[in-house]
Amino acid sequence: MKPTLRKRVLVTGGAGFLGSHLCERLLAAGHDVLCVDNFYTGAKDNLLHILDNPHFELMRHDVTFALYVEVDEIFNLACPASPVHYQFDPVQTTKTSVHGAINMLGLAKRVKARILQASTSEVYGDPEVHPQREDYWGHVNPIGRRSCYDEGKRCAETLFFDYRRQHGLNIKVARIFNTYGPRMHPNDGRVVSNFIVQALRNEPLALYGEGSQTRSFCFVDDLIEGLLRLMDTPDECTGPINLGNPGEFTIRELAEKVIELTGSRSVLGYQPLPSDDPLQRKPDISLAKSVLGGWEPVVHLEEGLRRTIAYFDALLSGLVEGS
Repeated sequence: MKPTLRKRVLVTGGAGFLGSHLCERLLAAGHDVLCVDNFYTGAKDNLLHILDNPHFELMRHDVTFALYVEVDEIFNLACPASPVHYQFDPVQTTKTSVHGAINMLGLAKRVKARILQASTSEVYGDPEVHPQREDYWGHVNPIGRRSCYDEGKRCAETLFFDYRRQHGLNIKVARIFNTYGPRMHPNDGRVVSNFIVQALRNEPLALYGEGSQTRSFCFVDDLIEGLLRLMDTPDECTGPINLGNPGEFTIRELAEKVIELTGSRSVLGYQPLPSDDPLQRKPDISLAKSVLGGWEPVVHLEEGLRRTIAYFDALLSGLVEGS
């Protein structure tokens, strides 16, 4: 479908899991896309199928440094999002969230671009309110191992709203809950990719604690649709808005479903619960439904897992590129 106006869209973190899917959708909608990534967790392999598109440009750049380009819209997705990666260099993680937000907001201010921040459900920490609504301020440990990500994203939200109040910037803030799908990093330590890779290798599935903690899993296609709809809302619709799937499952239920769908010989293995690991995580998406044209996830967990398993099966068999 060809838009009435071709936009110049910047996607930071565009070579990552979510970013690559977003770039793909923007190109399909007829826009010019500038993908920026420092390839800390992103991979050029995620973009091989669109590198030759004349409306796509890839730039190696770290958002902790200023960027001078001319664009109409900015999707700020740059930041390692899995504990394995964001805890490896926690100072850099905080810099990416905070300095990156400052630099992208400064760019948006200069070129008068609309800008969307990919925030996270981690701003709620280990929540005392269930499900989590946007008006809940969270329960976050400011000095724990996860704080570089949790507090970095919270500070980024602060910066977005202060730029809105002080400079009148057109901002959008999406709080993204657990998302999964093809192009997830196989070694990112996230529960869906962990379980699928372990199951395909017939290794024990690592459950932390008793596996009774809950998560809500949103397939990547549904999440990207939510981001695109949020970017297209009127100026006064700033968010924050929860984007995720309100279907809630225990980690044990997820493990058992992955074993069933892969036909694996894996068994369940138990490990100590990491510090500050949230016991419950479920979005209230009432606001998203009301302001995003009735948006809600349509891909059920079993269907999404089948598509994700097929990707990892091909990846581990060497049939697709990946890292």
